Amino acid sequence: MEQVLDVYKRPYDENKPVVCMDESPKQLISDARLSSPMKPGQEFRLDYEYVRHGMVNIFMANEPLKGTRLVEITTHKTKKDWAMFIKRIADELYPKANKITLVMDNFKTHSASAFYETFEPKEAKRLWDRFEFVFTPKHGSWLNMAEIELHVLTGQCLNRHISTIEKVKEEVDAWQDYRNNRESTINWQFTTKESRIKLKRLYPSIND
Repeated sequence: MEQVLDVYKRPYDENKPVVCMDESPKQLISDARLSSPMKPGQEFRLDYEYVRHGMVNIFMANEPLKGTRLVEITTHKTKKDWAMFIKRIADELYPKANKITLVMDNFKTHSASAFYETFEPKEAKRLWDRFEFVFTPKHGSWLNMAEIELHVLTGQCLNRHISTIEKVKEEVDAWQDYRNNRESTINWQFTTKESRIKLKRLYPSIND
């Protein structure tokens, strides 16, 4: 936890960007019956029954200090999917950066083997060397600021029934462009000092 919080204290540096990455499922759903539109004296009515059409995965990467984010929708979240997304971060968002610090959880697909199972060894090594990987602790995913962006994305864009991956991509692309144009940043205020007070119970007891 303290390692992550130290990373968040770094000043903005375009050559050494601090990026947060996370992923989340989205269920594809359509209405079982037509909804009733709003009328004078009557609210919009949505039937509680729905039809499932499978799941998609949402990859989110955001740079909190700059106010940029990259979102990708995939049908799966395998090692290859993750590796391809990380390549986009390296080559599309930060092609000239010296080192990219990537904060994420320690999920099993987030490993060096993902690069070597997806790319030729030379390319896998090139990508691995572009990053400094910082992992959030177990049960500490709330330390990842990409979760904040995913929450905003869900609340502003995906909080309704969407039945196809094509429609999800269309909606997410529009949201991403809007939020990037606004350069919406995140003002992270939870510090190491505060963590040692509020989360004191998590620290070992030292007996003299």
